[in-house]
Amino acid sequence: MKIICYPILAALIGFSACHGHTGSAASQTPDTARASATPIALSVAVHTDTLTSREKAEGWVQLFDGTDLKGWHSYLKNAPGSAWTVRNGSILLDTGVRNGYQVQGGGDLTTDGEYGNFDLRLQWNIQPCGNSGIIFYVHEDTAYHETWNTGPEMQVLDSTCDPDQKSYLHHVGDIYDLIACNPQTAKPSGNWNDVEILSNQGHLQCFMNGTKVVDTHLWDAHWNMLIAKSKFRNMPHFGTYRKGHIALQDHGAMVWYRDIRIRNL
Repeated sequence: MKIICYPILAALIGFSACHGHTGSAASQTPDTARASATPIALSVAVHTDTLTSREKAEGWVQLFDGTDLKGWHSYLKNAPGSAWTVRNGSILLDTGVRNGYQVQGGGDLTTDGEYGNFDLRLQWNIQPCGNSGIIFYVHEDTAYHETWNTGPEMQVLDSTCDPDQKSYLHHVGDIYDLIACNPQTAKPSGNWNDVEILSNQGHLQCFMNGTKVVDTHLWDAHWNMLIAKSKFRNMPHFGTYRKGHIALQDHGAMVWYRDIRIRNL
């Protein structure tokens, strides 16, 4: 969450989806670059999220259907900020004018719904040297200015050159400033990464590209100790909520998310 100024590079690839713990999404090199946030036409296949009949029977629901941002809003707002768009079947944070470390018209994109015990799956892709995150158990209240004042974050960034990658507990896949992922299986900018965040009765497991990278327990003495040693130690309600929103972080970098689905456990 360090405040960094990033160059802007647009890259969007049409890939086939991959779900579950095994296998990973196909990857390619970005086919188009730009030096500004002006929209450009991309010669790529449109990717549309779908659920199979089996997935529906298992309780999966789409948080994003590949066409619009229904069910989402920017944190503490009534609707998504204008910088959050849908392009080629993906949610895109289209960077332009900066607003502090975030984007004007951005803010963290937050689910309308709240979730307790859940299984969340999605894919992400990010610009070179970019930084973002998947934040969960977010308590939305004007008493908290940011989603990460209450909810832990699984770090999303380009592992090849983002400065946070050099900081312990700030690596891609880490539970930010709390737990290091092991092993590191994330792919660099220009590639889609599969993520699964599974939280059930306080048991948190995170998977990156089919490999378990985090396995821990929330809300116990060890969890409280980790918080006490972190940058969140002066946030009394951080990491305490057992039900909350899910948020996609605006950290000023161009980032794509797709195939976002969840089931209650």
